[in-house]
Amino acid sequence: MSKAEQTRQFIIEKTAPIFNKKGYFATSLSDITTATGLTKGSIYGNFKDKDDLAIHVYSYQSKKIAEAVNEQITQQKTALKKLFSFLDFYKDNFKSIAASGGCPMMNAAVEADDSLSFLTPKVRRSFDLWRQRLILILEEGVTNGEFKQDVSTENYAITFMAMIEGGILLSKITGRGKDLAIVLDKMREMIDREIKS
Repeated sequence: MSKAEQTRQFIIEKTAPIFNKKGYFATSLSDITTATGLTKGSIYGNFKDKDDLAIHVYSYQSKKIAEAVNEQITQQKTALKKLFSFLDFYKDNFKSIAASGGCPMMNAAVEADDSLSFLTPKVRRSFDLWRQRLILILEEGVTNGEFKQDVSTENYAITFMAMIEGGILLSKITGRGKDLAIVLDKMREMIDREIKS
């Protein structure tokens, strides 16, 4: 990376946890300059405005989570193990997700829907990719006979996404990691009872 690219990446990485904890709307330029140790001129020399920075921060955060999930899933050989590995990722990483302000996709989705329409296309794309990834795993299981032939892959993908995001939100609000664990265990039961052939 060039020096300019390194500076941009530094700003993104230092600002990401603040945006995720305080929200894009509530994060001030002062928060950004304090976190980075850079001047207002340096920030705006690298990004057009706060919205431009917010888009880059969101892209960075969503990509980071997607890559971490994908790395865990691709180590598995069967669709069932991939699905369980997907659940294990959230169980194993809940503490770090909560400490960084919660799921950046969910946080951005709430803000984008309420007041940051410029983020909506990016957030929608992230959720679309997540849904497609789950559908592919479920379809793989149906094709190779691990899962029942009549499984509605899209319906289960959407249900799993909603359950995980809801579990993260509930655990973060209550401060009880076991709430997410209960949701993930229930999902395992669903997979065993309703999906496995």
